[in-house]
Amino acid sequence: MISLDDAVIARLTTHGHHFEILVDPEMAAEAKEKDLPVRDWVASDEVYRDASKAEKASEEALKESFGTTDFDKVAKRIIAKGEIQMTTEQRKELIKAKKKQIINAIAQNAIDPRSNTPHPPARIEKAMDEAKVHIDPVKATSRQVDEVVEKLRPVLPIKFALVRVEIRVPPQYTGKVYGLLHDLKRVKEEWKNDGSLVAVVEMPAGMQSAVYDKLNSSTHGSVETKLIETI
Repeated sequence: MISLDDAVIARLTTHGHHFEILVDPEMAAEAKEKDLPVRDWVASDEVYRDASKAEKASEEALKESFGTTDFDKVAKRIIAKGEIQMTTEQRKELIKAKKKQIINAIAQNAIDPRSNTPHPPARIEKAMDEAKVHIDPVKATSRQVDEVVEKLRPVLPIKFALVRVEIRVPPQYTGKVYGLLHDLKRVKEEWKNDGSLVAVVEMPAGMQSAVYDKLNSSTHGSVETKLIETI
């Protein structure tokens, strides 16, 4: 559990009852997106009616509202459906972190349709500032990416795309490269008689540069790649 000194209130009103728990603002915001252990982001295992007065919620209210008195289940519901109280500085830091996550997600998955090349993160950030994009500090990154892209379209030509790339790996490097290909969708895989590997993989268009860099680093520039198509 986190320190009470670092905790803020997360609150939810439902079924005519008000509930509050004490949480870490950053980790609780992350818990809205990921299934993190409750004990990692709470400061106590109490559900309050009014945390500032240390007034606990009744078991009857918990059962009526959540169907259980189990703290972990109740805390997850409060975080999922409720609001997290934050200081101005905490909100600024969360917005900064969330903006970076959204920029990285767009850079990895979107391209400039005029050139079929990825947009650099700096270009995406500049366009977001120009379009006056609002970032929600606690809303899931995955739910904001599409919304942000729509707001960027008037100032930045952009589209989501996948690419298929043929990769030819010399036999002495297939072991290293095969591990790198693990997270990519393989459309085709062919092992040659000399032990070399020819694979066709599918990936988000914006990931091309990063994947090529890793492949070249692992093979000392011996790998051959060819863009087959943009989907």
